[in-house]
Amino acid sequence: MTTEARRGRSIQWEDVRLPAWVSGLIGAVGIVLVWWILAATVFSSVGPGGVQAIPTPLQVVVEYAETGVDYYVRNFSVTLAEAGIGYLWGNGLALALSALVLVVPRLEGMVMQVAIITYCVPIVAIGLLISAIAPVPGAGQPLPTAIALAALSCFFTTVVGTLLGLKAADKATLDLITVYGGSRFTQLRLVRVIAALPATLNALQIAVPAAFLGAVLGEFFRGATLGVGPGMIAAQQGLNAARVWDIALASGAVALVGYALVGLVARAAAPWSKGGVR
Repeated sequence: MTTEARRGRSIQWEDVRLPAWVSGLIGAVGIVLVWWILAATVFSSVGPGGVQAIPTPLQVVVEYAETGVDYYVRNFSVTLAEAGIGYLWGNGLALALSALVLVVPRLEGMVMQVAIITYCVPIVAIGLLISAIAPVPGAGQPLPTAIALAALSCFFTTVVGTLLGLKAADKATLDLITVYGGSRFTQLRLVRVIAALPATLNALQIAVPAAFLGAVLGEFFRGATLGVGPGMIAAQQGLNAARVWDIALASGAVALVGYALVGLVARAAAPWSKGGVR
């Protein structure tokens, strides 16, 4: 396009290029404004007994300040411990079984069936069963039900992602190792693990919020005294909508931070998968 044509052409929306953080900031401000307007007008009297079930952003901030940081640290530390233990168990078993499938291919069907069962069976039913069997821990101790549901929540995703990554290895390289007398374990160690890193790390990243959500769900069952789940139950029973929203927003922020941290680890471990320099 000539210079004269460019001068005569009007500016189109696609000509405006904004940084990603600016677009995100504009979207966040827009969501908060819409929330504030709806909470102060349409939903101002929605709730049991005339209690405002949807507070304004200002009410949420005020409630957070009045409650204090210690309350959130005390409750979130328990849930994070449960989610962390479940994350390690669920992903550890998923990675071990995925590697075993590559060494013993006949086990793939069984492993996939187990993964599908853990994904399809209602997690509430599993939580009720575990809560009836597992012992009740002491106050402030990690809840076995929450740990188990956190592990189940990330098991399927990691199994599928890891198996897809392990099968994405270059066929010519695998054949070369076979020609030189290498075993399936040698292929796994030298080729498949490297090829599977991007897909596996993506699965581990997705598993972070899944594990946190599983831990929160597990706290709604018998035995939980501290944690995000009991905190939300107590606030709901006390008709404290602002605190419920505080805990919910803080949960989202914690899950997002965990997702971003694993993403940074993935970028450092496999920079070529993100467009970086190997």
